[in-house]
Amino acid sequence: MNLRLNTLAEMVDRSARIADIGTDHAYLPIKLVLEDKVDYAIASDIAQGPLKNAQDNITQAGLQTKITTRLGSGLSTITLQDRIDTVVIAGMGGKLITQILTDAWRNHYQFPTLILEPNIGEPGLREWLVQHSYQIVAEEILAEAGHTYELIKAKKVMQEVKLTPRQLLFGPLILQAKNEVFYQKWRSQLYYQQKLLVNLNKARNKDLGHIEQIEQEIALIKGELNDEG
Repeated sequence: MNLRLNTLAEMVDRSARIADIGTDHAYLPIKLVLEDKVDYAIASDIAQGPLKNAQDNITQAGLQTKITTRLGSGLSTITLQDRIDTVVIAGMGGKLITQILTDAWRNHYQFPTLILEPNIGEPGLREWLVQHSYQIVAEEILAEAGHTYELIKAKKVMQEVKLTPRQLLFGPLILQAKNEVFYQKWRSQLYYQQKLLVNLNKARNKDLGHIEQIEQEIALIKGELNDEG
């Protein structure tokens, strides 16, 4: 198990009933069951190949009675009878994750706890959580094998928990514990956004809305990096 999957596992509440969407090899549910952190999990994937890998690993671990595999898209494989209280979706884009959650929401299917790891589009995912009355209760930013990951755990609450543009962009709890990975990511993002702004301003037909958005993000990033060291 790598650092990313170990951190996801740490975010899962003890005795949760989880659905791991896009499970791939089912490493996460296998770890959680073997460590007696959960008693039951669903390992779901849209592709037959990864699901076969998951089934083989589950069988090898002797956990067929505790981990069920499902083939299908997103959360369409989960039923109310499964009594799932925690959904894990990791390694997808933020837009795809929000679409999966929205599709379930439209079918009146909500989950008390979400553990999410978008590989892009984190601000949009945080905005979805705000709009659907989820409160972010844990966040981690970490680097592994040349990639940076942001992990988000959110709980359903009664009222909408507002986030500022700054919190949406960087993560409300990540901001509280700015580690070296945070600074590395946003130094790189600042360079990228500055180059993008130059190219946008060179365009014959300028997209003024996009330019303004990038300028605002650059200002926010500079504000966070200015306190470095």
